Amino acid sequence: MTSARTVSVDPTNLDQLHAWDGDEGAFWAAHSDHFEKALTGYDRPFFEAAAICPTDRVLDVGCGTGQTTRNAAKAASDGSVLGVDLSAAMLDVARRRARDEGISNVGFEQVDAQIHEFEPGTFDVAIGRTSAMFFGDRVAALANIGGGLRPGGRLVLLTWQALTQQEWIRDFAAALAAGRVLPAPPPDAPGPFTLSEPAIVRSVLAAAGYTDVGLVDQRHPMWFGDGTENAHDFVLGQLGWMLEGLNSGSRARAENALHATIAAHETPDGVIYDSAAWIVSATRC
Repeated sequence: MTSARTVSVDPTNLDQLHAWDGDEGAFWAAHSDHFEKALTGYDRPFFEAAAICPTDRVLDVGCGTGQTTRNAAKAASDGSVLGVDLSAAMLDVARRRARDEGISNVGFEQVDAQIHEFEPGTFDVAIGRTSAMFFGDRVAALANIGGGLRPGGRLVLLTWQALTQQEWIRDFAAALAAGRVLPAPPPDAPGPFTLSEPAIVRSVLAAAGYTDVGLVDQRHPMWFGDGTENAHDFVLGQLGWMLEGLNSGSRARAENALHATIAAHETPDGVIYDSAAWIVSATRC
């Protein structure tokens, strides 16, 4: 794995670099198929909003293991796509899968999109699926991405709606809390729900130099595994840090509670939880 020290990042993104170019990114890379299937319901409306044309030049911000990058490359068949991410492990998967699928109009770079010097006016479209919420300075990051867009270029993001609308994380966190009140992160700290409120989304994008901001409500089931045991292992691997500080008895009770909620959500199509997101679109001034 590439050392985090080789990647230039804004100081506000150091914690994100250590996570995504560390254990968290390695877990995502090792379970890329699982993560991709979880979000499948959002793919069609997301790419319909992006409206990528065959000759478009596309920037995929926070591309992870590259599923969105490859989808964009297929749409931009006579254009090109650049996927950027902080995780060397996920980018290794992205490059390998693009090569295995014979997709040649893609490239991948390990950079911090908040400060990377994109060539001005290079891209027609910038996309980011569940990534823009994790920038240390969202206005600075989205402004920097906008600088890489041509005038009138499009930005399309998928951001989670409020925690109250997410059955999956509510149930998982309640089980793993084991009766504790888990501390909430500071309101402006990077995290999955920092772009969940429409007023905040509009304010951030306006400050970053975008117009015509629109949000479309999307609600799709999220898949967490073929069955209870598979989903339990996956969720525990992703969120096991929530068990830190528990003694062995409390830890066992928390794991049993997680197993119980997952079992209650097992269907013939796998373990399914409700979720809600915004598809955000905007135009570079």
